[in-house]
Amino acid sequence: MIRTIIESTIMATSRLDLRLDMEIKNKAEKASALLGMKSLTEYVVKLMDENASEVIEKYESITLDNDIFDQFMDACDKADKPNKALKDAASFAKEQGF
Repeated sequence: MIRTIIESTIMATSRLDLRLDMEIKNKAEKASALLGMKSLTEYVVKLMDENASEVIEKYESITLDNDIFDQFMDACDKADKPNKALKDAASFAKEQGF
């Protein structure tokens, strides 16, 4: 964790300006102090980083029960060779960054 904070501090080149309600800011400052963080910025950056990672993981991964996964793998094993439409779809997905 210390390594991540040091790296983030060293590499911090972007800026985010925002306005927020004073009550929210006061609560965030108190939480930051209770966690022993050096600044509100450190606290906000930590929360943003953690939350962003969670959101990305949620939207970019699929979790299946074992039996569903086994059914999927069985269907893949029995599938015919990909036709032109499937190859085109795969190419399109790759171009779009999927």
